[in-house]
Amino acid sequence: MLDYDDEAATYDATRGGEERAGAAAAAVERLLPPAAALVVDVACGTGIVTARLRRPGRTVLGVDRSGGMAAVAAGRLPGRVVLGDAGRLPLAGGRADAVVLVWLLHLLPDAGPVLAEAARVLRPGGVVITTVDKNAAAFGTDSDVARLTAPLREAHGRTPADGHRTVLEAGARHGLRPTAETGFDGAGQGRSPADWRRAVEAGRIPWATAAGPDGSARLCRDLAALPDQDRPRPQPRYRLLALHRG
Repeated sequence: MLDYDDEAATYDATRGGEERAGAAAAAVERLLPPAAALVVDVACGTGIVTARLRRPGRTVLGVDRSGGMAAVAAGRLPGRVVLGDAGRLPLAGGRADAVVLVWLLHLLPDAGPVLAEAARVLRPGGVVITTVDKNAAAFGTDSDVARLTAPLREAHGRTPADGHRTVLEAGARHGLRPTAETGFDGAGQGRSPADWRRAVEAGRIPWATAAGPDGSARLCRDLAALPDQDRPRPQPRYRLLALHRG
């Protein structure tokens, strides 16, 4: 896993920057109740998305457990960023109108505790807005890389904590029901075959690593044989789900 303290200074520039943040914030806004007065962005990172959610009459609070990330976010939201863990939010129960979880659940072994905590701090009628199926987003649009990698992804991919069905089932246990969904493009996040090969060689792709040394080496050879080695393939299309507390 990344060391987010070390990554904080360059994180935005390597993750699609302002364009991707704007797309993410616009998608979140589509799912937020118009009258939401307190929005809590959990794992807010650098605050690049969080700051875009501010509106007259709405308070936006950013929470992150990385001191480095929180320090950057505080520059965008002075006095509105706190250190805290997603499993133990520094907020009294029943206070928030919305809890936002963007690109968080896929990092966890189990989404249940975080969804339980989100439900705890929500008022009745509040909403959790979360990304689902984050790692599958890179392969949602057909491409030669998507087709080439499909057998290994299907054979060695693990059920992610942010899988759509997994999130629905975990949410239901805590009184959260799905009511809406939208999506947004990950600007600047399309990877070329050369990018994928380097990531596999560096051991950053779990389903490739799980294929063993021979499987990973074969995949790298096949990726190297694809045309247009440095041309990015389609951008990921991220899914965003709204779960309301009854």
